[in-house]
Amino acid sequence: MKVHRVEANNRRRAFEVSTARRTFVFPYAKCDPQPTSEDPVAEVYPDPEIGKEGFTYELVSGAEGTVHMDHVLEYNQDPEYLKNQALYLLTLAARERVESSDISTREIIRRLGTSASQFYRLLDQTNHSKSIGQLLALLEILDCDVEIIVKDRELSRTGS
Repeated sequence: MKVHRVEANNRRRAFEVSTARRTFVFPYAKCDPQPTSEDPVAEVYPDPEIGKEGFTYELVSGAEGTVHMDHVLEYNQDPEYLKNQALYLLTLAARERVESSDISTREIIRRLGTSASQFYRLLDQTNHSKSIGQLLALLEILDCDVEIIVKDRELSRTGS
């Protein structure tokens, strides 16, 4: 996701990051180096060196930091980002199981009822157009149990 515009909002003590979809807030407290009232942000811009997939800021002291858009999306709990992360983790698990399975690739494809090209797209961790259902079907064929755990945020943050 490309950063179109970014501004430092000292009153909110956060960066306001605008993309094609919406504007996200990213607090100074999550940055390294952290802007302070003694060392505020002098300049901030979408960084062309990382394909504008993040932004760089410079403090008055000359210290510089870069924040990738993934950090902003994760902080804001963006649903699309979270879905893609879940797909990525399931894909890695499926790839690992396929490589260690005694079932031949041809047999897996037959059981899935799909084509070889679709099977390989399913194992491509950069492909975000696949469904979680397809990956669950693959993991079922590979004799895996998948558990989805839903926790209250407060409990998961405090470690209870």
